[in-house]
Amino acid sequence: MDSFDLSRRLAAEALGTGILVATVVGSGIMAETLTKDVALALLCNTLPTGAILVVLITVLGPISGAHFNPAVTLVFTGKRELPVNEAALYVMAQIAGGIAGTMAAHLMFGLPLLDVSTKVRTGGPQWFAEAVAAFGLVATILAGIRFQRTAVPWLVGLYITAAYWFTASTSFANPAVAIARSLTNTFSGIRPVDLPGFILAELCGAFAGMLLMNWLLGHSNARGPVPIAETNR
Repeated sequence: MDSFDLSRRLAAEALGTGILVATVVGSGIMAETLTKDVALALLCNTLPTGAILVVLITVLGPISGAHFNPAVTLVFTGKRELPVNEAALYVMAQIAGGIAGTMAAHLMFGLPLLDVSTKVRTGGPQWFAEAVAAFGLVATILAGIRFQRTAVPWLVGLYITAAYWFTASTSFANPAVAIARSLTNTFSGIRPVDLPGFILAELCGAFAGMLLMNWLLGHSNARGPVPIAETNR
């Protein structure tokens, strides 16, 4: 990441977030067009999202770190791996890219460029679900970087694929994506008035995930459990 200048990193963050949002919104529109079965539509929305995350993190990760998510960017800032001024620019690029992704999806399906959502997503259970989703995402990223860095694209893609189904909120887990999804009145939309609760929950979950993983992954001189691979020798 250090070999790429800031402008290229910001472009990668905007591009990645834009393609991610275009995938989420576009696959939701396609699903609604092809079926009235909500469960099947959700599955059709889930699989492309998980798949595109693997692609985007793999190809853009070496450039910008492939955050595509203000909560993830703030975690790395909290870990002092990204300066505050650069983090602010990352977040702006992510939000701008996400909005462009919504616009691109609408253009592909012949819809108005922007269409404010009326889809209700609010309440304690959904806020808690978003905190859980962001917590798990951050835990997955930090542990993946520590133990299996090359697998991080797959780990994130698989985690989000699962979290779509085990969280009540369908796992937005991303403030920039949530903002972009407030501008589409389609399957994946969320009312703008519901954004504050979602975003606050996502940030709290991400922060909690960072705190736990900082402790859990901390170095210790104590001998831990013997890895399974060693017990089979």
